[in-house]
Amino acid sequence: MEAPKKSITWSSHYLFILASIGSSVGLSNIWKFTYLAGENGGGAFVLVYLLSLLLMGIPVLAAEFLIGRRGRTGMVNSLSLLSDTDGISKSWTWFGWTGMTTVFLVLTFYCVIAGWTVDYFFTTLFGLGESSSRNQIEAGEASRARFNELLNSPLRMSVGQVIFLGATIWIVAMGIKKGLESSVKWMMPLLFGILIALVVYSAVTADFSAAVRFLFTPDFEKINQEVILKAFGQAFFSLGIGVGVMLTYGAYMPEKSSILPSAMIIAFSDGLASILAGLAIFPIVFGYGLSPAEGPGLIFTTLPVAFISMPAGNVVGSLFFLLLFIAALTSSISLLESIIGHLEFKSGGYRKRITIIAGILLWIIGIPSILSFNLLADWKPFFGKNFFDALDYLSSNLVMPICGILMAVVAGWALNQQANRNEMQPISNGLYNLWLFLIRYFAPFILAMLFITNL
Repeated sequence: MEAPKKSITWSSHYLFILASIGSSVGLSNIWKFTYLAGENGGGAFVLVYLLSLLLMGIPVLAAEFLIGRRGRTGMVNSLSLLSDTDGISKSWTWFGWTGMTTVFLVLTFYCVIAGWTVDYFFTTLFGLGESSSRNQIEAGEASRARFNELLNSPLRMSVGQVIFLGATIWIVAMGIKKGLESSVKWMMPLLFGILIALVVYSAVTADFSAAVRFLFTPDFEKINQEVILKAFGQAFFSLGIGVGVMLTYGAYMPEKSSILPSAMIIAFSDGLASILAGLAIFPIVFGYGLSPAEGPGLIFTTLPVAFISMPAGNVVGSLFFLLLFIAALTSSISLLESIIGHLEFKSGGYRKRITIIAGILLWIIGIPSILSFNLLADWKPFFGKNFFDALDYLSSNLVMPICGILMAVVAGWALNQQANRNEMQPISNGLYNLWLFLIRYFAPFILAMLFITNL
């Protein structure tokens, strides 16, 4: 294979870490983590989730960084280059194409969901969906009606999708230095700043002690196979590993950046963001007599009930949905970059043109996902699932776990281990062997269990 045409790297180790944290911290940390923790015993789920970041998240994340920095390009080209240097089969490039295709499909419906945060930000800020009722039952009905109005309006959903997708395209089109680096410099501090501000607000105005007990007092009797697999699945999906997104960021990784410590910092930050989200949301849930086990509707139907009732609720609520928007955006730019980086490499340039074309395709393919909530809601040709549900199930429940297994197999078994060891320096032999055991045996086993459970 030809040598890389260029070697783009992050301007500094700090910016690499910041961008990688931005990639990992997304809607999954704030939306999915909170409702999964609420449904699965609070502290019991949190304990297993943190262990899963340590035992599976860090090893697989380090594996992606390793492959990316050794290949110095995106997933497809890195695997092709390593087939020459390490003697692995050229067939592994199909794994790269599968990962990249999966990322594209995920982006088509991820932008639709992220568009909800745009709509909720404006309607909450200006009180357009606010009910004058202070009765909790009536407020709950009004909140559910507000969400259903959004889902039943293809136009409103399309506006949110286009705004979010436009922001993603603009940042990625500007490139690594002017786009991704410039954006994460302010978005990540702002994201954690808003999170901390909401935690402080919740601590002062709501039932903070109840939330702390719920999140950090594990009931070990609630830890069963279902909770374990959901916690490990959450760690896997929140870090965004397995499909080559973090591999692409690793391809831009500075030589002086140590792989394993970097993976530890990013996984720790990802877990911290989830915990902070829990500390911001659950005090409000308990303080206003809401149920933590509301499932996916916790953020968009249950929490707004509290925003309606609390002082300056429109300001707090809009700040919360701005947080969701930023978290979604920092993840979406990494997803799109993993695709654009490859296409730019193959074409020798034309980043802006390629990004715009990709954005148009994402918008077009996203339209059936929008219509799956309204006009095409009853059209379920894909094994009883509509277009949105089928895409979500195929990519999230089936393809991503398989890609995670293959990523572990490539790093742990296929590549030259001496070259891997050299790339991961400085690291002790004992720590390297621990990583090798986890990536060879533990991570594939857990991901195989997730795949089987999701069938």
